[in-house]
Amino acid sequence: MLIGEKVILRALDEKDLPKLMQWRNIPDFKRNFREYRELNMTMQKKWYDNYVVSDRNTIMFAICNKETKELLGCCGLCYINWIQRNADLSLYIGYKNLYIDDEGIAKEACHLLFDYGFNELNLHKVWTELYEYDNKKIEFYTKEFGFNRDGVLRDNHYMDGKWWNSYIYSLIVGE
Repeated sequence: MLIGEKVILRALDEKDLPKLMQWRNIPDFKRNFREYRELNMTMQKKWYDNYVVSDRNTIMFAICNKETKELLGCCGLCYINWIQRNADLSLYIGYKNLYIDDEGIAKEACHLLFDYGFNELNLHKVWTELYEYDNKKIEFYTKEFGFNRDGVLRDNHYMDGKWWNSYIYSLIVGE
């Protein structure tokens, strides 16, 4: 368990799956995720069993209110490459359907996650793929943490009847 001032990051539990599925199916959330399908509990449970429980290259956390223990969101490190020491960042705040909040939940969760990734797992880099219309996360990662845009995957994502670029952003340990 990773403990902050307002939030804790704890291991995801199977009991979290219905709430996570509900949040991931919010249309304004779903458009920013790689998973394009409406999720059901069978799919959510398969993801949990195959990745969260069984894949050593995926470490996911429930973001919870430190006082009430209420589930607020989800974050983690995916596609961990133990040789190259990098991982893909996953994060969203489902609480109040915020996605990325102004209350400091996402910021503190990221601080805890980055400290864990860089100092406990000895990662060199955390990266993420964001669609060009996902201004909320682009602004959050660049302004709050100094993520750099490393590259553009042109016309990589189809949404709302048009093609969008994907941007690869990263944060290197010590930046």
